[in-house]
Amino acid sequence: MGLKRIVSEDPGMSGTLIPIGKKVRKPPGKNSPLVPEVAVSGPEYIAPVDPALEEAVAFHPGIFLAKLSNGSSSQAYQADELVYAQGDAADAVFYIESGKVKLTVVSTGGKEAVIAILLKGNFFGEGCLAGQPIRMGTASATQRSTIIRVAKPAMTALLHEDPEFAERFLAHLLARNIRMEADLVDHLFNSSEKRLARLLLLMANFGQESKPVPLIASMSQETLAQMIGTTRSRVSFFMNRFRELGFIEYGDGGMYVHSSLVSVVLHD
Repeated sequence: MGLKRIVSEDPGMSGTLIPIGKKVRKPPGKNSPLVPEVAVSGPEYIAPVDPALEEAVAFHPGIFLAKLSNGSSSQAYQADELVYAQGDAADAVFYIESGKVKLTVVSTGGKEAVIAILLKGNFFGEGCLAGQPIRMGTASATQRSTIIRVAKPAMTALLHEDPEFAERFLAHLLARNIRMEADLVDHLFNSSEKRLARLLLLMANFGQESKPVPLIASMSQETLAQMIGTTRSRVSFFMNRFRELGFIEYGDGGMYVHSSLVSVVLHD
């Protein structure tokens, strides 16, 4: 299933990407607290683009976490440094204040899979809040990062005592769940070339109409291969093709992804 971009006189709709054949409801007025119902189907993850609505649902957890006098701590991590390992006790929730974190899992046979690359502003390790006794995977920094650790009792108390934080934390987790469902559909039904193109677009925060957003230079092709379920040689082949077609380019500070890469996702 492809995507099409809405061109509308309504500034809240223009520029939105939706799956072809799906309908999207017009955003409510400025005074409405509702977020527009945007179609999510297949491998595409769609987010609201109306700046006023984005501001209304903006999540700034650092403001709420600052309320914690006890039970939280901030720590700096270097690239490839472990935050926690698979099998460790699950006794805290973590928040990425800066940097990026990679989540991986290793099977009993020793095979490693990359679950996600989380950016600044994301929580992880929240499984402990649902009674998870041990970590089901490993979390490690992919670059210099500052991460806030919130002990489970402190996080539980904050969720009970601050309804606004609890509501936005839930919305944050639900949004990530939608993204994970889209990832699964993408993995099941799309070719490895489309999966790679979609991953690069997502990692580049596609949807910002300004200049390309740089990706981290240290993202290895092996990691990309693990994330989309293919081999490193296939990733290398597609990356070279994307570069030859002008969809990506390498420069100072990392790799740049151009919006034209979406044509690979749309191509049938």
